[in-house]
Amino acid sequence: MSKLRIRKSNHAMNRSFGGDIAINTILIIFGCFMFLPMFYALCQSLKPLEELWIFPPRFYVVNPTLKNFSDLFKLMSTSWVPFSRYIFNTALVSVAGTFGNVIFSSFAAYALAKIKFPGRNLLFQIVVYSLMFNSTVTAITNFITMSALGWVDTYWAIIVPAWGSTTGLYLMKQFMETSVPDSVLESARLDGASEMRTMWTIAMPMVKPAWLTLIVFSFQGLWNSGASIFIHSEQLKTFNYAISQILAGGIVRAGAGAASTVIMMIVPITVFVLTQSNIVETMSSSGMKD
Repeated sequence: MSKLRIRKSNHAMNRSFGGDIAINTILIIFGCFMFLPMFYALCQSLKPLEELWIFPPRFYVVNPTLKNFSDLFKLMSTSWVPFSRYIFNTALVSVAGTFGNVIFSSFAAYALAKIKFPGRNLLFQIVVYSLMFNSTVTAITNFITMSALGWVDTYWAIIVPAWGSTTGLYLMKQFMETSVPDSVLESARLDGASEMRTMWTIAMPMVKPAWLTLIVFSFQGLWNSGASIFIHSEQLKTFNYAISQILAGGIVRAGAGAASTVIMMIVPITVFVLTQSNIVETMSSSGMKD
């Protein structure tokens, strides 16, 4: 039996290796640019007050100190609303709003994408048109609605509107149409699976990248939400609102404000990093052909 001769091309191997180096170099450069604002915020939080106002700003610290963080906790401890209360309000609103947004967006997207019923195209067009309206435009209408429901100055005034975010619905619907084969759903229905079970055990795992991405955007938006027009009681306001009050104290509180910015970044960045790894892993292994 004759042996197969394999032609080796050092030129092709070198070109591939060079391409990998070029791609990695570009990714590192862009990664540094993306990390630069976070690094600058961290440096600002460690600068003493005299270094905070140096112009032009420096991306390094000459005399690092943790005094800004201690000043922040002292300011929060003197408030008549405990520091932990602001954190609790922010965590409750972020977790509850994100969870409801994912659940309701997934159910509505599944119905619009995989269940044929009269008027579904019209409903989806309404969803698309709603994306054009900024929350500022609908603020008066939302306030009238919340007032009629008796939800003004309650957590529901922030959580429930997050459940009805049409951005998540649009994202989930588009992803379900392209990533969930109709043949798989039909097979499940023929096997006797209910529509709820088909959606929850078959469709949802297939669109894991979509709802993980939705978690990132929804959680980040709610976590960074400041004072709401629906909330008047101090004990119901979020940590971001407390930070705005600290920054309103003037130049002497600039260090505490820089420290609070870093604290506000930690949780969203952690959620993003954990979820991003799952998104990359899922996208690389969730390919399915009809």
